[in-house]
Amino acid sequence: MEKALVAMSGGVDSSVAAFLLLRDGYDCAGAMMKLFENEDVGEGWEKGCCALEDAGDAEAVARVLDIPFYVINMAGTFREQVIDRFVRRYGCGVTPNPCIDCNRALKFGALRLRADSLGCRYVATGHYARVERAADAGGRHILKRGVDPDKDQSYVLYFMSQEQLAGALFPLGGLTKGRVRELAREQGFVNAQKRESQDICFVRNGDYAGFIEEYTGERYPPGPFVDACGKTLGRHGGIIRYTVGQRRGLGVPGGGRLYVKSIDADTNTVVLGGNDEMFSHSLTATGINIIPAERLDGPVRVTAKIRYSHSAQPATAYQTGHDELRVEFDSAQRAITPGQAVVLYDGDVVVGGGTIQ
Repeated sequence: MEKALVAMSGGVDSSVAAFLLLRDGYDCAGAMMKLFENEDVGEGWEKGCCALEDAGDAEAVARVLDIPFYVINMAGTFREQVIDRFVRRYGCGVTPNPCIDCNRALKFGALRLRADSLGCRYVATGHYARVERAADAGGRHILKRGVDPDKDQSYVLYFMSQEQLAGALFPLGGLTKGRVRELAREQGFVNAQKRESQDICFVRNGDYAGFIEEYTGERYPPGPFVDACGKTLGRHGGIIRYTVGQRRGLGVPGGGRLYVKSIDADTNTVVLGGNDEMFSHSLTATGINIIPAERLDGPVRVTAKIRYSHSAQPATAYQTGHDELRVEFDSAQRAITPGQAVVLYDGDVVVGGGTIQ
């Protein structure tokens, strides 16, 4: 019987993932990752993924399923690999996706090592994505979208290596969210109707700047808002308060609707522009991962997403170096944001991706 360590966050998705694996004959154990220390996220912070209430829900589901359940302290790794990287990147004027960092460093990094120590061949999660072995790709594993278009999470998994894909199970990839909730209700899970968290788990109320200043003990100085020609338009309140495409909260009088076009941390400058200045036909990405092959040979037609909520758009991708992609879109895309991931698709298959520069 194959053994699987299920990453149980206390939510309905990971709970149903554990149930489905048991039903399919896997020998399962549940693992809750303790990600926070009070000094990292503030006293009394009990919301978000993997908080105290969630641990109780995960343990209750494990009791119903009659499987071993572990709480594993990974706060140090989470702080170094997710929170510190998030803070550092915002301070450099880019907008990171910490969920990708968490999946890479925690679920398919540190938790994979713990699974090995427990004799588990697989790490299973509640992601809505699919893994298959491609008969026409030299036996490589491929990553595919989840069948529920509203829940597909393949975007945050583009980084997965062949080894990680071979050792991963995504039981929900072929299900809709509605069916997952039905299964949870049928099993009497306490979290069957639990709401999903929409914010970054370690940031209260979406106040990124407030979190960063509290976490670092630093204040990020004001500086100039300028237009594309360098003309001063006003003063900003510190670059950590802005991201490309932002319009609200600029406080620049007159001149019509303005948006953040770019951020220059070296000069502490935020460049603003009108809506027509927010579109670009191409981007460059580094930190790349290609899944169906070792690399892209020549131009490849794809659809490409430039953020999680973005609808994938037709484009041509070129691998321009060992660790660099260039993506040229058929039509200009709005607010391409440094620090976010670009993820490439061939139909339902994830070709790969990287970090937008």
